Amino acid sequence: MDAHRRCHRFDTVRHGGVTFRTYIFCTITQQEPTVQQPVPSRFRCAVASLAAAIALLSGCGGSDTDLANPGASWPPRSTVTAHRGASALRPEHTLASYRKAIEDGADIVEPDLVATKDGVLVARHENEISGTTNVATLPQFAARKAIKTIDGVPITGWFTEDFTLAELKTLRARERIPANRPANVAYNDQFEIPTLQEVIDLVREESRARSKVIGLYPETKHPSYFKSIGLPLEKRLVDVLAANGYRGKEAAVFIQSFETENLKELRSMTDIRLVQLIDSPSNAPYDFVAAGNGRTYASMITAAGLKEVAAYANVVSPYKEIIIPRTSANELAAPTGFVANAHAAGLLVHTWTLRPENPFLPTGLRAEPVASASQRGNAVAEIRAYLDAGIDGFFTDDPAVGRAAVDGWVKK
Repeated sequence: MDAHRRCHRFDTVRHGGVTFRTYIFCTITQQEPTVQQPVPSRFRCAVASLAAAIALLSGCGGSDTDLANPGASWPPRSTVTAHRGASALRPEHTLASYRKAIEDGADIVEPDLVATKDGVLVARHENEISGTTNVATLPQFAARKAIKTIDGVPITGWFTEDFTLAELKTLRARERIPANRPANVAYNDQFEIPTLQEVIDLVREESRARSKVIGLYPETKHPSYFKSIGLPLEKRLVDVLAANGYRGKEAAVFIQSFETENLKELRSMTDIRLVQLIDSPSNAPYDFVAAGNGRTYASMITAAGLKEVAAYANVVSPYKEIIIPRTSANELAAPTGFVANAHAAGLLVHTWTLRPENPFLPTGLRAEPVASASQRGNAVAEIRAYLDAGIDGFFTDDPAVGRAAVDGWVKK
């Protein structure tokens, strides 16, 4: 439908005893009260919301299929991905964090995914949840505390796979790094752990309301471990995405993993874009470790290694210092050839993680007092250095900062 064409219909809406006649336009909705007195101010927001909903139902806002599978026009260049939501401003992996991220201009939100005892995918950075919930304070779950070996490392705590979804829903989220984000502590114990489906529902709701495609960037966390305990993540993820209309290479989704074999398995299940995450070169994908493969991530960041990645992935997402190393004085050095080599292999490059607080920034971009763990520095300048290096997108804990960096950026 033409963006300026009137839809030639109206609907009568009653709210609080007042009747409004709502004229539907494709991108403009005009309301006129049929009563003669001025519209009471408390009704204005309700009328605007009702009108927007009616406009979307009339076809002006795009279908769910369009929002899930926007085609070649998506994603936008210099993509801003909300790392665990707006995790600098709200406790991570909560609907409040994702909603804030979208409000602040994120193109995509990232839910890290782990499984519950009953096989439901939920958004947590780790399956051990004592650092991000109130579980340790609840006596009814004291006996669930356990020691498990996750990716070869002994971990003590409470684990999602030992809780049903109904039990997890009784927990509340807490700030993971309060020393860096003391303001987030005010939101402790307010928000539930969301399921993947709930994140999708939020993204759909916000996409409709904004007439903008908001993408999803799920990560399969510890896939070898979850497969070893009979809760493989891959099919569960693909099935939930497919049930919500996300299918194929034009879907507004990237699926990421630090491992390789589960990405190859995912490639056999779906044409959705896949992302190979790359950690510090001295580290290794856990599936390499489990198989006795002596290689590390260093083998992936060479030109030849990137060509191997391109055989099963569409995007490579390295730790940011692989693209721009730090000097001995903790300043940004000259960019490496990584981006050029990745592009030559046919891969997009999304880097992680751009954070606003001093401890995460180069020394010269920190703000006074520089010793403060919570003081925000010049994160915009750091992001623009990576944009100048040629990246196609990035993960940030503060999408408002990321949006400002992209929108005001002039390529050198």
